[in-house]
Amino acid sequence: MTETLLVNFLFLLFPVLMYLIFFENRINIYRNKLIVFILASLSMILCMTYPINLVPGFIFDLRYIPFIIASLFGGYSIAFPLIVVLNIYRFFIGGSGVFLSLIFSIIYFLLIPLWSKKFIAADSAKRVLIAGIISLCAMILYLSTYSLFYETLNRDYWIIVINVLSIHVTGTVVIIMLIEKIIYNEKVREMYLDSERLNISSELSASISHELRNPLTVTSGFLQLLSKSPSINEEEKEYIDYSLQELNRAEKIISDFLSLAKPQAENMVYSNLKEEVEYVNNIMGPYANFHKVKLKYHFNNSLFLKYDKNQIQQSLVNLYKNGIESMKENGGTLTVIVKEQKKKIVIQIKDTGVGMTKEEITQVGKPYYSTKTEGTGLGMMVVYNTINKLGGKIKVESEKEKGTTFTITIPV
Repeated sequence: MTETLLVNFLFLLFPVLMYLIFFENRINIYRNKLIVFILASLSMILCMTYPINLVPGFIFDLRYIPFIIASLFGGYSIAFPLIVVLNIYRFFIGGSGVFLSLIFSIIYFLLIPLWSKKFIAADSAKRVLIAGIISLCAMILYLSTYSLFYETLNRDYWIIVINVLSIHVTGTVVIIMLIEKIIYNEKVREMYLDSERLNISSELSASISHELRNPLTVTSGFLQLLSKSPSINEEEKEYIDYSLQELNRAEKIISDFLSLAKPQAENMVYSNLKEEVEYVNNIMGPYANFHKVKLKYHFNNSLFLKYDKNQIQQSLVNLYKNGIESMKENGGTLTVIVKEQKKKIVIQIKDTGVGMTKEEITQVGKPYYSTKTEGTGLGMMVVYNTINKLGGKIKVESEKEKGTTFTITIPV
């Protein structure tokens, strides 16, 4: 039994090892459901092929561990094809208990994926707990039904109960913990890479941007003088206007780069953000009106924080601008809420614009990524860099055609 049990644990580890070896840097465990389905199916089939003989006359396997874990991560979209594979292979194996296996699998299919959303939304420790409890309940249901075949609950039955519960729950918890460790490592690696990119951008921006501004200013001045010259024709003047527009765009990009630089001592303030938020609210008001966007603003924060006011203002301007421009086609409402919550300042900026896909959300804040055709991506990079320096976090919630909500949480 010990040998078979160890082999079954190897079958449970198989999907985890395959993911680590072949897919870790290529796919996201939440998004590529096909890979999760294939790996979970192979694990189930192997577990059913080599079952565990606990006591004479009782054969037990761990097929429901990969099913439970995959269903919690993927919901019904993964649970349905998995349950089809499970039952087809169970009928292929044959023997007694086929009909009972079908009934249990249908019950598990109907109930377990219902917890998927709560499971995904929970933190790592709670996910391990949820999976363990579901595994325990699934086996209690199974063993309760199995007890009906015993006239008296003898020693063999209780040996089965103790072994099944301990093996199944332990197996589920161990595999979930390994998966959580993989997810944690991926997040830490991504945060580290983002931090490195932001640090490099900060260092480059401070050293290069000032030097670029001087020749741009001189060039822009001469072009403006040239555009007023009576000796040039309309076509030449049009070329000059295009050149000035591009110089202005270059100036904007340089301003974004300067915002990535380290906080300047002369700009540091100790405040509750009220002055900065109201300033941005006032200067962005006309821009919102021009695009038929209504601004709603609410401030309720008494917590004070030390920060670079220019960087905070620039970050808020970028968020306001993105929200307004997402609604420029049909108008809408931009809601800005600043509040305090458990020793943290929370800034919430919500629009009713075009929204983003899940894939687009994961790219927000990365260098040179933008959902706008003419965007550089530096605006959101400024936002993430500024909040990162304050030790804060940014949460993005969005849905296509329904809008986007940026929630910034800054610890005090």
